[in-house]
Amino acid sequence: MCGIVGALTRGPVAGQLVDALKRLEYRGYDSAGVATVENGVLGRRRAEGKLRNLEAKLQAAPLMGETGIGHTRWATHGKPTEGNAHPHMTDEVAVVHNGIIENFRELKQELMADGAVFTSDTDTEVIAHLVARELKAGHDPVRAVYHTLKRLQGAFALAMIFCGYNDLMIVARQGSPLAIGFGKDEMFVGSDALALAPFTDEIAYLEDGDWAVLTREGVAVRDRSGKAVRRPVTRSLATALLVDKGNHRHFMAKEIHEQPEVVGHTLASLMDLAASRIEVPALPFDFATLNRLSISACGTAFYAGLVAKYWFERWARLPIDLDIASEFRYRDAAIEPGGAALFISQSGETADTLATLRHCREQGQRVLSIVNVRESSIARESDLVVPTLAGPEIGVASTKAFTCQLAALACLAIAAGKARGHIGRELEAELVQALAEVPRHMAMLLHDESPYEALAHTLSKARDVLYLGRGQSYPIALEGALKLKEISYIHAEGYAAGELKHGPIALIDENMPVIVIAPRDDLYDKTVSNMQEVAARDGQIVLVSDADPLSTGCAIAAALKVPTVHRFVAPLVYALPVQLIAYHTAVFMGTDVDQPRNLAKSVTVE
Repeated sequence: MCGIVGALTRGPVAGQLVDALKRLEYRGYDSAGVATVENGVLGRRRAEGKLRNLEAKLQAAPLMGETGIGHTRWATHGKPTEGNAHPHMTDEVAVVHNGIIENFRELKQELMADGAVFTSDTDTEVIAHLVARELKAGHDPVRAVYHTLKRLQGAFALAMIFCGYNDLMIVARQGSPLAIGFGKDEMFVGSDALALAPFTDEIAYLEDGDWAVLTREGVAVRDRSGKAVRRPVTRSLATALLVDKGNHRHFMAKEIHEQPEVVGHTLASLMDLAASRIEVPALPFDFATLNRLSISACGTAFYAGLVAKYWFERWARLPIDLDIASEFRYRDAAIEPGGAALFISQSGETADTLATLRHCREQGQRVLSIVNVRESSIARESDLVVPTLAGPEIGVASTKAFTCQLAALACLAIAAGKARGHIGRELEAELVQALAEVPRHMAMLLHDESPYEALAHTLSKARDVLYLGRGQSYPIALEGALKLKEISYIHAEGYAAGELKHGPIALIDENMPVIVIAPRDDLYDKTVSNMQEVAARDGQIVLVSDADPLSTGCAIAAALKVPTVHRFVAPLVYALPVQLIAYHTAVFMGTDVDQPRNLAKSVTVE
């Protein structure tokens, strides 16, 4: 998770920017930089590695400007070098950026044809050159940024400062969070309230599509159409030890909305987006010679493993043994010496998963883990850790950690397919491009939650709910049922749709909501046939799909529209609707969404 800070102050700002960036170190980063405007002139310092390296650069060559922006970067497009670190600059503008610009290749070719000279491998640099071209055409910074934003596709947060303007900063948000801080004759911007805590506790949060013009006198916010809007100013209680809810009612809501950003960073840590290639770390085993892979996890992480089973077996032709960690040791499985085991955990402290890891270690297995806490026990006892860059997850019901686990597993599945000769260069590029588009699709889906709020009124009256899905949508049905149980306390079960007629169909009547996960893929028609079985018994069908509800030939009680995506990445996108169904139902019912009864965030007992 990259970090953005910015400030218009009454004294040299570079040191304050570095201090604010230190508060964002929990997000992880591999380079950092700041830029300021001093007497109308842009200056910049960048460094690879930790912030202390940037501090050394600033000590040797100070920046004295009073308007500035800063950034900590996780490498996405291009390696973690000083030349690829933010801010990116032309003579006219400096830019810091979180997220992914999906159409950067086309924009870069267009700009190069116009004579622009690029000095980095990043997607961010196209933004600087686009703004610079608009400025050279005679537009002022506000108009130049407005024109540029209309050209950008993807999920992003931006902050920009300009040559010749000592009292101006322009920021924008599309999918990635951004907060505005208010001081006395000073203004601030940050990725979250935590970065702004040293400066102010008066915070306004930009909404998707917003962009804002900051001066020391205040801020003017516009929506994506350019219309002036107001965003409420709230008082933040963020401290170094507290992650703030932002402008959300619950941590779970905040974490659902963080998914476009954190999934993007997890993907980018395992892909070279500029080259459309997967670049996973050197593994403790060779996928090419592996006979099978054992995957073990608990709860939501187990469902991530179940999605991975479909991915590995379909795209890499690698057999998968998948086990609930609490059962694995006790079934006395025959473990092949020299084999490999993969463990998935949000906390990295899950007792059953850790015990299973140690059991596999005793059996001579090479161990790979996917965790969200790199200092955790599971991470320390693994041969290799693939970290999910979800940041702190406070809500007990996992949301962003789950989708980041899926992102990491998708990249590993592609790597396996390459190593085993089942994914060639063209298919790899296709799958990487599909993954790169996931944050944008997530942001689109989160733009309007009103259908989920309406559905919550109906689901709150139900005693039981069924979730159905086929293929890789089956684990999402299981996850949806788990989420609803966890936080609304409504009994729910997930089934493979083809299993409906083998028992669960006995439950269906006019009072039974049946939530069907049905992307328009090669299994869609078969899922529709199961929906018709439900409709024939007057079940209340809730369709979660990119397909036209009329195409089902069924009476649909509610339809939740999902963007059309490549079938490979559908589980990442369809995870969000089942999260939103559970969240809004629980909110309507008045349960404790963030801390549901009887549950703990990290299960450290067997």
